[in-house]
This record gives sequence, structure tokens and C-alpha cells, in this order.
Amino acid sequence: MSAATHAAAPIVIAHRGASGYLPEHTLEAKALAHAMGADFLEQDLVLSKDNVPVVLHDIYIDTVTDVAARFPERQRDDGRYYALDFTVAELKQLRVTERINVKTGKAVFPGRFPAGKSSFQIPTLEEELEFIAGLNKSTGRTAGIYPEIKQPAWHRKQGRDISRVVLPILERHGYRTKADACWVQCFEYDEVKRIRAELGWKGRLVQLMGTKKGDDGTDFEYLRSTAGLAELAKVADGIGPALASVISGKSVADRKITTLVKDAHAHKLAVHPYTVRADELPKTVASLGELHRLLFIEAGVDGVFTDFPDRTAAFVQTGGKL
Repeated sequence: MSAATHAAAPIVIAHRGASGYLPEHTLEAKALAHAMGADFLEQDLVLSKDNVPVVLHDIYIDTVTDVAARFPERQRDDGRYYALDFTVAELKQLRVTERINVKTGKAVFPGRFPAGKSSFQIPTLEEELEFIAGLNKSTGRTAGIYPEIKQPAWHRKQGRDISRVVLPILERHGYRTKADACWVQCFEYDEVKRIRAELGWKGRLVQLMGTKKGDDGTDFEYLRSTAGLAELAKVADGIGPALASVISGKSVADRKITTLVKDAHAHKLAVHPYTVRADELPKTVASLGELHRLLFIEAGVDGVFTDFPDRTAAFVQTGGKL
């Protein structure tokens, strides 16, 4: 399936790369996800001190790097280390590791790549786009990109406009229209509207949805309603809800498929829920295969974010007949 067009077959979105196997958002994790058949590779984006977009899930860097050991004096008053306080040259000195809990110092997913082992770096957006373009050329298989604008309201409070920095880079690398293999995503509804209207983004756009009200005031409950989806459809091409908004319940016994996918489709919005994890299944399912079946076959989603792109791709490619 070509990643450049929205096809009937659901898409496999590598969540932070093949993050179930290698440290998240490293180029190595993206290469593995590409080889595993992912249709799209995700890039979470924050700004560095020198205003360069770098690929990190958080505005903090102490959960995935050894920054506390290398630059112990650079923490803010809250005790955290922020990407925005480091230049790209400084960020490149850090060793990226498997995600840890900063309070306990232990790996969030202990069964994954050993924390602190091997050597990985933080990539810039430009580096990653060149890397993916290279893989697409050398393999002859196109994987698209799925960048997220992280915490734009927070960046603005710091005097930075992350969307205004990121979008021209995407366009320069050939991601400009809805025909291109790119979905831009963001949790903040005001920013989604701004990206489309004020900044003039002509490519595909996704409204991410949390389960609670956003820090910026985004009302996700309203946006999931029929009225909210109708409003969203005027600016966005799809939604990225949490799994719990598609499969509700507290156990296998009381689970149910919500109407969210059907409601979104009624407004011609694609639905790409997050996150499929073999080692962190929702309480409403008994196995990864069952989760795939509920999402793709029963709910009818258009794609999913997955930490295990090989296993999700295998389900999609066989129609669930594994």
C-alpha cells in the first residue's frame, strides 16, 4: 500500500518508531520500523535553544537521556531538564536510552531494550527527514511521516513559535499537500485551527484527543461529540483518540465499542487511535490479536499508532488471519 494516499486498507503508524524494540525516536528505531513495513513513522517535535526542531516525545529530556549526569547544573527550578535550554550541539552530546521513570530511575517498560546500553543520539527533524527519504529510495518502499507539534502553547510562553518553525521545513522536504505522505498532528485545538488558517498548511491535519481536558484548555469531550466532530471537520482531516475512547470499559466482560469511529466517519474524518502496546494491553482485552481485531475489524479504524509495527502490520496484511 502506498503511504502517499489514504487507502481503504488501514495504515500502520510506528509510534516513536519501533519503540517496542529500540529506544524511542532514535534513527535506529525508525529504520527498524521502516523495515518492518510501517506505513508512517512518527516524529514528536520540540525546539532546542537554537530554535531547531528535534525529535523527542517530551519538552523534558531527563526521561530518555543521561543529561543529569552530563549537565547536572542545567536543571530548572522544578528539577527537570528541558530541550529548550540546550543547543543542538549540546543535545548531541547526550546518550539516548530507553525511557525511565525519573522518580524511580527504573525503565518504564523493563522488558524492552536495556536502559543505558549501546549508543543512540537525539536526531533533528531535518536529519530524520533526510534519513527516511534515503530509506525510501534505497528500499523502493515509501514510508510517510507523522509529525506532532508538541505543546505549542508552552513554547509560546517561552517566546517560541514551534509551528512556524516546523511547517516550512516539512514543505522544503516535499510535504506540502494532502497528496503527500504526511499527517501533521497536535493536541491543542487552537493550534490545529491556526496551522490550517493563519499558517496556511495545505497538507493533512489531525486533532489528537486526550481523555481529559487539555492543559491549554482544549475540550476533548466536546470535540468527540457530534457537534464537535462537525466543527473539527472544517479544519482537520482526522482524529487521534486514545484507545479508551474507541474501546470503553474496565474489563473484558464490560467492554464495548463506542460510536466515535462511526461518528467521525460520518464527517469524513479518519480515525487513528493510540497506542497499541503488546506489553501494556488495555484491561478490556486479553491479547494483542484481540486488540487488533477490535480496532480494525469491529471498530473499523483507519490506522493505529503502535509500538510493535511488525505485529500490527502482520495483522493488517493477513486480514487478521494469523
